[in-house]
Amino acid sequence: MGIEYLIVGSGLTGAVIARVLTDAGCRVLVVEKRKHIGGNVHDQKHESGIRYHTYGPHFFRTSSREIWNFVRRFSHFYPFEAVVKTIVDGKLENWPIAAEYIERTIGPDWEPCFKGVATDFEQKALSIMPRLVYEKLVKPYTEKQWGVQADTLVPELALRFDVRMDNDPRLMRSSCQGLPSGGYTHFMESLLLGIDVRLQFDFLKHRNDIKAERLLVFTGPIDAFFNYRLGRLKYRSQKRALQFLADVDYSQSHAVINNPSGHSRRIRTIEWKNLMQPGEQRRCRGTLLTHETPFTASDPDQFEYPFPDRENLALYEKYRRLAEDCPGILICGRLGEYRYYDMDHAIARAMNLAELILQRRNQG
Repeated sequence: MGIEYLIVGSGLTGAVIARVLTDAGCRVLVVEKRKHIGGNVHDQKHESGIRYHTYGPHFFRTSSREIWNFVRRFSHFYPFEAVVKTIVDGKLENWPIAAEYIERTIGPDWEPCFKGVATDFEQKALSIMPRLVYEKLVKPYTEKQWGVQADTLVPELALRFDVRMDNDPRLMRSSCQGLPSGGYTHFMESLLLGIDVRLQFDFLKHRNDIKAERLLVFTGPIDAFFNYRLGRLKYRSQKRALQFLADVDYSQSHAVINNPSGHSRRIRTIEWKNLMQPGEQRRCRGTLLTHETPFTASDPDQFEYPFPDRENLALYEKYRRLAEDCPGILICGRLGEYRYYDMDHAIARAMNLAELILQRRNQG
């Protein structure tokens, strides 16, 4: 029997769709360009015994019991609530921004700097904080991350952070937060267990060699699917440098410390030992750091963050309309839909798409 559903990409979106379809009795094949499954949801162990996330930290959180129950089918999750600090004037401050910091810096009667309808990122950020705070914490980090002036970015980007009036230091407030006990690689292997997966298969080079009877689900870059006929979408990524300190138990006080300063190209440092369970920490010698430095990626294997400006979003809309005119093809996921998804949102989106696929299948 042939393949009903061909899924290109074994990252979170492709894997969840494959799981839901397989559980419903569909014949599914997943093809993956890399030599490992899971896309960027991947980790490995350093020789010291410290587990680190290959493509930067993945903090799982959700307030949906349905999604929480779904992920725990494939792994036990131990409690972990990320706390991120940022270096400001040589001191560690909370990220997201605490009202206490603003009061300490500006005074108790502070007001946002911008009033009106924000048309860019800078205006949106200034609508929730004073300019001095924006210029110390937000503007330099944002411009280092994206490599452009903050006022050229879309206002929606500012929705990813807030001012914590209750000074809650947690990066996320979701009711369910944790990390998979066996690591993300084990989680993704469990998610795809029993599903036919073909690794090191470059679909775009061999798209004529393999066909789906019902639907092709493509989770790679949408512009690459169309051979860049309308132009290339822009992405940012991180260069990651591992540093092992054999004679140091801990190097920093928290798992992630941001560095918005323009004096360094690094944007943040992650200390992986701070993410591990206490029992695991005690069995590991030394400590392991990842230093991240942003850059504009040209290799699709390095694409991480769709570029949040109007030019690229307009180009994506043109590609989206092309995709709508392609019967038998669904282009989705972070790269396919050119938008950043948190892990729980990616899972929710994939589950919804899978249910729509099954409804159409049942309708004949």
